Amino acid sequence: MPKVGELIEELNRWVPFMMQESYDNSGVQIGFYDHDISGVIITLDLSHNVLAEAIRVGANVIISHHPLLFKGIKQIHTHNERGRIIIEAIQNHISIISIHTNIDNFKLGVNFDLGRRLGLDNLKVLQPLNGKLKKLVVFVPVQHAENVRFALFNSGCGSIGNYDSCSFNTEGLGSFKGQDSTNPYVGQPNILHFEQEVKIETIVTDWNLEGAIRAMKKAHPYEEVAFDVIPLENDNLLHGAGMVGDLDQELDFFEFLSKVKEVLNIRMIKHSANPKSTVKRVAFCGGSGSFLISSAIKSGADLFITGDLKYHDFTENTSPMVLADAGHWETEQFVPELIATHISQKFSNFAVLIAQSHQNPVFCY
Repeated sequence: MPKVGELIEELNRWVPFMMQESYDNSGVQIGFYDHDISGVIITLDLSHNVLAEAIRVGANVIISHHPLLFKGIKQIHTHNERGRIIIEAIQNHISIISIHTNIDNFKLGVNFDLGRRLGLDNLKVLQPLNGKLKKLVVFVPVQHAENVRFALFNSGCGSIGNYDSCSFNTEGLGSFKGQDSTNPYVGQPNILHFEQEVKIETIVTDWNLEGAIRAMKKAHPYEEVAFDVIPLENDNLLHGAGMVGDLDQELDFFEFLSKVKEVLNIRMIKHSANPKSTVKRVAFCGGSGSFLISSAIKSGADLFITGDLKYHDFTENTSPMVLADAGHWETEQFVPELIATHISQKFSNFAVLIAQSHQNPVFCY
């Protein structure tokens, strides 16, 4: 039977926890890494009802989209629901994992899934991730450059947009002198040696950096590998917040909103005035996406769909783009299904269930 730690590793490979926003707390909330998995319950929010459901069905792992532990807490006690959940989960040896803004930012995550459901094509990220890229530079003897280069590519280096295996290579003369205790690949201890080397430069994400360095060192012939890790300000165009896509053909504004209501199974969408009668390009963000309004406008979208829009978001929007609030829970409701599908494809030894006891906490009359 797979261990909890194996599931955590797989989730981190799929939607790396380092892809999350700086304010977030995605990842392990409570972890019994060495325990066998008896079952997994997936939910948007972790309530006491969901915890009771997990205990009832014999699941010892709960995966929630919204983190149980989002901000720091100083006390754990039974006088509030969060404290009761923490205590009862530990008493029942239940691990809790959160997959939040990392799956929001993942190129095939929350928004990609929502865009497909809404019938949109040519999906692109609205606000690419920034500050999550590094340049990895290594110096290799000429005859070993190919092996090291392919080790880097196989570890996830070299992706720029829709291109992979990207690198820049320059030849030069390296020098070194080993001390008495060294066993150099070429040259002799205490003698200055010059070697024709290739300087390989490639790009790598934060979450692939550690593995890339391990792969690089394993493929490298030198006893001590000379390499640089350089922070970059480049945007990661494949991953980020929100998305924008196009309909195959223009639709009447209210016809498209009716389709959105049908897909999300909702009765109402709040929206601003529509200066255009049709919709072709649609920007959207599952959950709270007001921070993306300006990016949506720049994308040329006719309509921006998200949740948690405030009154002043509507009044301050002077662009021809329509704002539509379809609800936080409503635009994220498919996240548990997305997570469940991936886990079921990777593991077949335990049940993966979507919580039945969790419902939208916001009701409309």
